[in-house]
Amino acid sequence: MQTAFEEHLNKNLPFLKGKKLLVAISGGIDSVVLTHLLHKLNFNISLAHCNFMLRGKESNKDEQFVKELGEKLAAPTYTIQFNTKTYAEENGLSTQMAARELRYNWFQELSKQHNLDYIITAHQKDDVIETFLINLTRGTGLNGLTGIPEVNKNVVRPLLPFNRNQILVHATKRKLQWREDSTNSSIKYVRNKIRHKVVPFLKELNPSLLETFSNTLENLKGSQQIINDRINEIKEKAVSVTDEAIHFEISELKKLSNPKVYLYELLQDYGFTEWDDITNLLDSQTGKQVFSSTHRLLKNRETLILSEINDTEQIVLFEVPENTSKIKKPIKLKFKKVDIPFDTKNHETKVFGELILDKPGTVSIDYDQLEFPLTIRKWQKGDAFYPIGLNGKKKLSKFFKDEKLSLLEKENTWLLCSKGQIVWVIGKRLDNRFKVSKTTSAILKIKL
Repeated sequence: MQTAFEEHLNKNLPFLKGKKLLVAISGGIDSVVLTHLLHKLNFNISLAHCNFMLRGKESNKDEQFVKELGEKLAAPTYTIQFNTKTYAEENGLSTQMAARELRYNWFQELSKQHNLDYIITAHQKDDVIETFLINLTRGTGLNGLTGIPEVNKNVVRPLLPFNRNQILVHATKRKLQWREDSTNSSIKYVRNKIRHKVVPFLKELNPSLLETFSNTLENLKGSQQIINDRINEIKEKAVSVTDEAIHFEISELKKLSNPKVYLYELLQDYGFTEWDDITNLLDSQTGKQVFSSTHRLLKNRETLILSEINDTEQIVLFEVPENTSKIKKPIKLKFKKVDIPFDTKNHETKVFGELILDKPGTVSIDYDQLEFPLTIRKWQKGDAFYPIGLNGKKKLSKFFKDEKLSLLEKENTWLLCSKGQIVWVIGKRLDNRFKVSKTTSAILKIKL
């Protein structure tokens, strides 16, 4: 297996040579064999072991085993202990998902801290078929059936071409030592139930299951690539991206033969599950929404708008002291005070010239009408102001409607206020009470 492993690296993963590798090692047979294979080939490896504190003394013995192996191989070894059950409860995760999140987050932190190039995990061919069957039983798209990627950004899985039996034979011949996880034999977990009950039955039906399954995966990957190419074409026609959201043109989506399928491919990475509801948005009235745990899809006239769900605990009031030159939160603004000679003959022309020449996103405000500190906040129900260019008072809700702002645009609108009065609906309209006039002696110019 050593020779086959080396040939696989040379042919398919040559970029690993000369790099600093962080090997994720549990102490089990797969990760131990992977560690020895890389060490034998003189790769620059460090070891990372997570103690999830789920099996008492057994977990501690695994940690000690890895430390001793790292010392034996003269490889830097990092270990950490996680209170996995508490983390799972606090974040509403299963124990398995909590452990996965904890370990990968830590691996990435180690990589940055120690300038390591790649994270190496010991997933092998049997893991791929187990993952396929798990995803199949839970329901998934083609993407969930194409197996575990060999390279995913900085995570590399060089054992994928090898099966569990090959690894066991190699470990036995080399008289390697490893740790057995007692929970691996329990069918309490879904993966173990598939490993011990389902896969053996399938291998009885087809002794060459792993080989034929590998061929099937290659075919599925080819099909997925065709889909990806088609989705990229659709994105060029139907999708536009801004800093705050992704917009999908409904007219373009409706031209497709099966919009539901395309919507799944376009939105599957955002946590949505109610695909019928999402498809129904195409013909819903403006304002209808569908939520995932992290995102919202909003129908706004002829567009679907995808955005992240706002943090409900964010600060709602920001102060701007006098003589502030710029702020970055909650919105980036630049401030500049401009004094105007009051006795200039063409004073009114100059002042209004400043106002008229303001570029989009810039306003000129009568400085003397302001009371500091100014405040910045989101709009609230009942807010009203006196829009410049119009006569009289207007509720913001009516102003937004007339301006045809989407719900997302309304939510992302900030107000600059003085003494509780709206000075500027930022980026949209100045309040008439704060405009410059022939009596203005100083201007506050604000640039968005």
